[in-house]
Amino acid sequence: MDAYDLITRNASEVVTEDEVRALADDPEGKRAYVGYEPSGVLHIGHMLTANKLIDLQAAGFEVVVLLADVHAYLNGKGTFEEIRETAERMKAQFIAYGLDESQTEFVLGSEYQLDESYVLDLHALELETTLSRAERAMAEIKSGDGVTVAQAVYPIMQALDIVYLDVDLAIGGMEQRKVHMLARDTLPSIGEESPTCMHTPLIADLGTGIGKMSSSAGVTISMEDTTEDIEDKVNGAFCPPTADPDPTDEGEERENPVLQIFEYHVFPRFERVVVERPEQYGGNLEYDDYETLEADLESGELHPADAKGALADYLDELIEPGRAKIAE
Repeated sequence: MDAYDLITRNASEVVTEDEVRALADDPEGKRAYVGYEPSGVLHIGHMLTANKLIDLQAAGFEVVVLLADVHAYLNGKGTFEEIRETAERMKAQFIAYGLDESQTEFVLGSEYQLDESYVLDLHALELETTLSRAERAMAEIKSGDGVTVAQAVYPIMQALDIVYLDVDLAIGGMEQRKVHMLARDTLPSIGEESPTCMHTPLIADLGTGIGKMSSSAGVTISMEDTTEDIEDKVNGAFCPPTADPDPTDEGEERENPVLQIFEYHVFPRFERVVVERPEQYGGNLEYDDYETLEADLESGELHPADAKGALADYLDELIEPGRAKIAE
């Protein structure tokens, strides 16, 4: 796999392709970042972008993980003291999950976001951003029903973070797309370049396949889960024998979250996936790539129950080091 393919593996979108190809031509020493509100426990959404960071490290990138304590405070996630305590716990879990500590820089937002130069640049960007544009950018990542003034400032800060962290590539889930487009549109107004961005997929709700999996609603998977928790959650997952399920009767689009987790979480981390089955049901199945597993599910060679059993085992193996770190 060449550098460009590794960098963009499982990405939903890159903005722009030419810019990412230029980074891939000489990736050594380039810097990529993801920002996370400290929540204390990594969940499967954190792990998906972390998988991309691991790919980028393998390609030669240095990785910056912004533990966004000021953002979390603006989004009503607790006091600064509480948020910073959870940030420290998250840092240990990221390393346990597989980030190379020697290529990872962890930064608290409050280390620079309260400096005079940052605040003045923030005000300059505020002059270039309408309230409706900021609200649209924040819509998919805010907490609560209304939008506070603090939350309207939140995406403008995200744009400015790309400058102050001195990164070459901004990473986020597809819910961050509007924030990154805001950054590309507004940063030139303060003399900065439009940032290069990459967006990772969103995993569908585990139980229904509708929308996206959320740590605040429905069923999610996190590093707090025991082996038994993971087995129960995966066994109860929506998994029709297809990668393209029919919409609901109400017309809601659905995905197969079991296949999504195989594609975006398991295959990037394991060279071979073994689905264990009794000999009377054909014996074990081995897969070197996701596409073959998906095809076997479609054809009926792989039963959804067997796929779920294997997925629970591999997820448990991925989560175990972080679970042990939490237990400490």
